[in-house]
Amino acid sequence: MPDKTASVVSYAAGASLAAAALIYVFGPTFTIDHDTTSSRKKTIVGLRNQANDCFINSVLQALAGLGELRVYLIRETHRRRIEDPAVYANLVQPLDGKQLAQWKLQGLQDGLVTHGLKEMLDALNERPISKKAISPFPFVKVLEIAFKQRISRQQQDAQEFLQIVAERLKDEYHAGQRARMHARKLGIAAVAELNNTKDGNDTDRSDDGFPLEGKYESHIQCQTCGYTTKPREETFCSLTLAVPQVSSTTLNACFDGIFKTEYIDDFKCEMCRLVQTRTNLEHEMAKSTSESFKALAQENIEKLKMAIALDPERPPEDVELGDIRYAPKRRIAKTTRMSTFPRILAIHLSRSIYGIGQVTQKNSAKVSFPEQLPLGSVIEQRKYKLLGVVTHRGGHNSGHYEAFRRQNTPSPYANINTFQPSEIYSKTPTPISTPQISALRSDSPSISTPDLLSPVPADLPNPLTNGKDRDGETNSLRSVAASTKSALSKLAPPRSSLNGSSSPSPLAVSKPHPRPKKRKPADKWWRVSDEKVREAKTSEVLGMQKEVYLLFYELESEE
Repeated sequence: MPDKTASVVSYAAGASLAAAALIYVFGPTFTIDHDTTSSRKKTIVGLRNQANDCFINSVLQALAGLGELRVYLIRETHRRRIEDPAVYANLVQPLDGKQLAQWKLQGLQDGLVTHGLKEMLDALNERPISKKAISPFPFVKVLEIAFKQRISRQQQDAQEFLQIVAERLKDEYHAGQRARMHARKLGIAAVAELNNTKDGNDTDRSDDGFPLEGKYESHIQCQTCGYTTKPREETFCSLTLAVPQVSSTTLNACFDGIFKTEYIDDFKCEMCRLVQTRTNLEHEMAKSTSESFKALAQENIEKLKMAIALDPERPPEDVELGDIRYAPKRRIAKTTRMSTFPRILAIHLSRSIYGIGQVTQKNSAKVSFPEQLPLGSVIEQRKYKLLGVVTHRGGHNSGHYEAFRRQNTPSPYANINTFQPSEIYSKTPTPISTPQISALRSDSPSISTPDLLSPVPADLPNPLTNGKDRDGETNSLRSVAASTKSALSKLAPPRSSLNGSSSPSPLAVSKPHPRPKKRKPADKWWRVSDEKVREAKTSEVLGMQKEVYLLFYELESEE
């Protein structure tokens, strides 16, 4: 029979190692980030510019500073790892009827770019002791594999790169969602247990959606008949705002170009067209002496009345409405509003001026932008906080991109959205790290050619082929760490005894702890120009009015 004391010692040692591993995995930078006096907190990881990569580097640095995006990437990558591989092996085509190639659909369901971006942002969010720079090429390689195209490095646009990445992440999110819904319908046990639904709804319980995806809707109101069209809703991952050709303006004025009511003349109103056709038929029927014509006219009038009452935008197909050129012209008011507010609002300030002969110039107007951005009506207003900025210096066809990242101090409290186990992770704990994308490691970016649309060979390796490993040794990590924490808390002396005072009374122990005060937004930023990193203040960021190109705001909590 083994020695009981030795068993206890062995268990305590193993639990301590597990707890240490847990602290290292989930809080590797806590001490450094909170050590405000140490010289170690002087830099972050930069990105090497090896082939005109500043448009890539600036966007990646800005994305690395978005906490909501990192939470999303962690959730999506871990979700695909802990679920049954059969969930994503069944290819489910989009519901809109658009058929995707098998290789592309498989990459979407596997979350190819989602995995690659998480790896890159994890590397950028390290806190190096000394100056450090890495290459963006591993993530560029992920994109090239995902699209089977080469990414050109010849003076590309940061907004185009952001749009490619954001749209791909959104498509991967919806592809994974469709695969999970399809698996639930097939009765796959693993999915039924991991993704419980509320009240029969097909939405995952802990699913907050893709954080950059929002929706806006627009409708038109005729100023003559008063008819308002049905709202037309569109999704977006970034908003493009046109900068007016003035010496200086504001971000709110740029928003007015989209969300301010616009009046348009000489518009063909569908309601007015139906009413005019009905009136003409009534006049002709009153003048006619033909009973057959009157009967046909009366039948068409009834159809028009039905369409006017139910849906003027769907006129009866068998009723002649006349030439559209002779339809009545009306003045209409077009109104657009944001119907779904994204948790991360990415704004592109379009500075292109198109002249005669396709000559394009850059609009260098000053655009003042706030640190706190309120959006929406008074009733449903949302408040956003500025977390990232991408600036551009130079002309329209050349120049240099830089990024500003707010120095967000990690909260000393648990992040329930990221690391606290929920129903979806109840059976299997979060793995220590996502698998390394071994197929993407390359020291030379020269593999990429300047031809953006050049096809990639069909036998390109899939970086996720061996990515779905399941390490059974981590299954008890959380429970062991929790028990170790409990044991250590019992052994630790009361905090008050460290100061020589007596132990608190039971009444004092039972009092609820005061709620921590909400921290003020950090005034320090990182200014990143490829490999060069230095500190900046909010005033410097807000002063980049002529250079501001991309803005990243994060939705503030309502608490």
